[in-house]
Amino acid sequence: MQDPKTEADVVNITFIDKKGEKIAVKGKVGDNVLYLAHRYGIEMEGACEASLACTTCHVYVHHDYMDKLPVSEEKEEDLLDLAPFLKENSRLGCQIILTKELDGIVLELPKATRNFYVDGHTPTAH
Repeated sequence: MQDPKTEADVVNITFIDKKGEKIAVKGKVGDNVLYLAHRYGIEMEGACEASLACTTCHVYVHHDYMDKLPVSEEKEEDLLDLAPFLKENSRLGCQIILTKELDGIVLELPKATRNFYVDGHTPTAH
């Protein structure tokens, strides 16, 4: 993970955590939302480390940005069907790669995810 080198690479993101607190971060074009959340200590688990095998990076994408994301692939859709608190604007954070068009995106974490860890483990950035 590196900071953006120029303003043209900056993508502003607001995460809304499980308590409803807004956390503004600066990502860069090409960043993966899951790993960006880890970098800033946002409580998004990502138990499968972005291998598209779980739903612990489940987020709600603000409706203004849904059409700016690529259509989700069938595997992501199948996994989302298993996610608790599924909504029409649900996506997996590991599948959201930042583009300049997503500048200002708001991502809300659900109240709970299906957590693979049972020991209270909190993942950290690699």
